[in-house]
Amino acid sequence: MNFQITPRRLALAGALLSSLWLAGCGTTSPGAVPGQLSNATPERGDGNRPRPTPSNATTARDYRKDAARYVYLLNKRRIYEGKLPPILYAVGTLQVDLDAGGKVLSMHWMRAPKHAPEVIAEIEKTVLESQPFPAPTRLGKVTWTDTWLWDEDGHFQLDTLSEGQL
Repeated sequence: MNFQITPRRLALAGALLSSLWLAGCGTTSPGAVPGQLSNATPERGDGNRPRPTPSNATTARDYRKDAARYVYLLNKRRIYEGKLPPILYAVGTLQVDLDAGGKVLSMHWMRAPKHAPEVIAEIEKTVLESQPFPAPTRLGKVTWTDTWLWDEDGHFQLDTLSEGQL
């Protein structure tokens, strides 16, 4: 059998590889949302967890405080107490689009800590498990943007409520 590389065969191979690559981009795990980088999914919710109080924020910047306080309330043992160390293990800035009821619609990483994929997964899982967030009653849909500051032991602060660094 004589196999020759022709422009037609190259074009067909390129089309096949492109379609396979695009097909892989469309696969998501159950519970995943658009923009998510990891396969993190929320674990079963705790029926005893506190329900969020609706937010009366009139701007997305004001809403940040309500969302951050709610994440802190649900993750008390994981919050870093006091000033953070001068060198952090990971820093990531994430935008989370929420609907009028506080459900996560999508995520967009403005700065992902790609050197620490386990932190990306943990942040995404924390966001998904925290929903519903406080309902942005005066805003309708809102985009919550915050920076996650992580130490080596897996404790974190959100920039909105951070106590600063040493």
